[in-house]
Amino acid sequence: MIDRIKQLAEEIKTYKASSKDDSEAFRLKYLSKRGIISQLFNEFKLVPPDQKKAIGKQLNEIKILATNKLSELEIKFHVEDTIIGEYDLTLPGESIPLGSRHPVSIIRNEIIEIFSRLGFTVSEGPEIEDDWHNFSALNFPKDHPARDMQDTLFIQKNPDILLRTHTSPVQVRVMENQKPPIRTISPGRVFRNEAISARAHCIFHQVEGLYINEGVSFAHMKQALYFFTREMFGHNTKIRLRPSFFPFTEPSAEMDISCSICNGKGCNVCKHTGWLEIMGCGMVDPNVLEFCGIDPVKYTGYAFGMGIERVAMLKYQINDLRIYFENDKRFLDQFTGLY
Repeated sequence: MIDRIKQLAEEIKTYKASSKDDSEAFRLKYLSKRGIISQLFNEFKLVPPDQKKAIGKQLNEIKILATNKLSELEIKFHVEDTIIGEYDLTLPGESIPLGSRHPVSIIRNEIIEIFSRLGFTVSEGPEIEDDWHNFSALNFPKDHPARDMQDTLFIQKNPDILLRTHTSPVQVRVMENQKPPIRTISPGRVFRNEAISARAHCIFHQVEGLYINEGVSFAHMKQALYFFTREMFGHNTKIRLRPSFFPFTEPSAEMDISCSICNGKGCNVCKHTGWLEIMGCGMVDPNVLEFCGIDPVKYTGYAFGMGIERVAMLKYQINDLRIYFENDKRFLDQFTGLY
């Protein structure tokens, strides 16, 4: 039996296969249940006891030899099958570079995160609105210029259906369906019939905030907005409030921040004033509260609104609003890794 095993080992070592079929034939001949090695193990029962140790060792070695040979053949033909022309499918592929968030999305998420620390929740609403929610409930007179076709994109007249010009209609819906205290922000896309330029676009994004409760004052609003600007633009940022007019707030103000480019010294970006306008704000007009079913004697509140693109322009020093909508990969790659 020892001679047969040695002869068999030589056959296995010199066995040549040119296809998968040859590899399968090798398995059937040597390692199957009816193969030569299985037969040798069956005959091992008849080996004299004094030879079992030596022959048993050689049988195990021949089986390992055949198993390793079969593995080599299987690997060989598997690799050959995966090679198509000049391409080896077993090689690792090229990694696909990860994309990045759009700067508008980055700033939107950052604004939401900052105000969430002040207890504000997020409210959303439809982009197609009616006259009541977009204008009338917000104390817009019938002859207000914002109702003119030059500002608003109307879908239907009489009754008026339009693309919302701000996210304030979301606040109206919240006030109609929720009792104070109300503390919410409304991020979203808005539309206005404006000529597209470096400073204006017919589509842009806003975040508007609303806080209504008993005893809410202008000082509360100022402190909340001061906290926001310091968190967004840095702790050295200063703010100033200038008197203004909005139909839905009284008193109303425009809020400026100190220019982050020149640190308030004056430059071309801030028109040498040292200040940059960032948002409008004010105390909610009592008429708006009454229109929405809230007692204006018992409750007061403040509201504010800002353009997300405007905040992104100031933070990232972007000088053209149109670039947000061009999907230029060279521009978007600058924001990889930001969230």
